[in-house]
Amino acid sequence: MKIVRSPEAMTAWSDQLRREGVTIGFVPTMGALHDGHRTLIRAARLKCDALVVSIFVNPTQFGPKEDLAKYPRPIAKDRALCRAEGVDVCFEPTAKAMYPDGFQTTVSLPSLARRWEGEARPHHFSGVATVVTKLFGIVRPCLALFGQKDFQQAALIQQLVKDLNLGVKIVIRPTVRDPDGLAMSSRNVYLSPHERAVATTLYKSLQAGADAIRQGVADGQAIHTVMTRIVQKEPAMTIDYLAVCDPRTLELLSSVTSRAVLLAAVRLGAVRLIDNLVVAVPAKRA
Repeated sequence: MKIVRSPEAMTAWSDQLRREGVTIGFVPTMGALHDGHRTLIRAARLKCDALVVSIFVNPTQFGPKEDLAKYPRPIAKDRALCRAEGVDVCFEPTAKAMYPDGFQTTVSLPSLARRWEGEARPHHFSGVATVVTKLFGIVRPCLALFGQKDFQQAALIQQLVKDLNLGVKIVIRPTVRDPDGLAMSSRNVYLSPHERAVATTLYKSLQAGADAIRQGVADGQAIHTVMTRIVQKEPAMTIDYLAVCDPRTLELLSSVTSRAVLLAAVRLGAVRLIDNLVVAVPAKRA
């Protein structure tokens, strides 16, 4: 496995392979890799001839009071996972290489980013959109894989690629969960044993909302109430948002008639957890 730090060297490697007709797959990450990332890497490995994984803790998507300095960076462990999964290149640029002196361009999607994570973290999605656009320009992949756990981010990236004609096929893979249902996340390592046990409440609340929809509840507020009651049973958990949304626009649904995405973000101690479920109304009601 090659370790590449220079954006110019990364682009030269990709350009050479693309001239030879090689299909390049890409999994962008911020490191602290877990089995969710492993699933993305394995799926990408099956879809392409060559595979690039980036490890870059992007400073522009962190707010001034967020955990950039504390974000885990177990680079040796991350490289070992990539080697074991047959990754061809691990792209590890520095912040200086990605944002050199004089850098001033940003990318934003004001409609998709204005609510939910965008409201809670006002600068986050501009940082995500900008760095993903840069990474696509540097790596030049044919396809890129993302996880559904960050549903709003995935929707934003799909819209970004469409709007800017970036020519990258985006593949969204299902959320990978621990056996008790908690969505895998690099931030889960911050949970104490007690908090880790409590954290499963988030997924339980989403399941309760999904069950309500499948049982015929269509009213968005009623579904929201079902989810809220579950979370409020855990005093250690504070709700940032629970929402019943259109999966395409991420706008609130007053009534669920076909499909909905249940979005959730809670705070548990010092850790902020997000999750989601996509639910389809049973065919007999469609």
